[in-house]
Amino acid sequence: MPPGTKLIAQNKNARRNYEFLETLEAGISLMGSEVKSLRDGKVSFKDGYVAVRGGEAFLVGVHIAPYENAVWTGHEPERERKLLLHARETARLSAQIEQKGLTVVPVRFYFKRGKVKLEIALAKGRKTFDKRDELRRKDMERDTARQLARYK
Repeated sequence: MPPGTKLIAQNKNARRNYEFLETLEAGISLMGSEVKSLRDGKVSFKDGYVAVRGGEAFLVGVHIAPYENAVWTGHEPERERKLLLHARETARLSAQIEQKGLTVVPVRFYFKRGKVKLEIALAKGRKTFDKRDELRRKDMERDTARQLARYK
């Protein structure tokens, strides 16, 4: 991560379940209690994805826990949140989502110069055998690295 950024949360299942074709940085429209909750790291990416409707991108299915010390005007944990992207980026994502098998998934939340940013990725879903092949390849690389380290 570049200097001046602080990681809030990372979607660990995204790299396992999807093959990333391209990543983007997006701003996100949040309420104050959501920012406070993000500072505490209380976010779950479980079923999160990005939907494009009416020329605007929305983050759907990401759970940001309610902030305990918020007043009665807190936030709804699973509400749709608008992503702040340029119109050309949104149009390009929309065109690529319409292709078969492509989706946009949230990868990580982080602070950049005091602002909450979201890294999103245009991704293609992996099949079960692809996941197994990836694990097998990583195991082989790890074993090879261990063997090479032993001979140095």
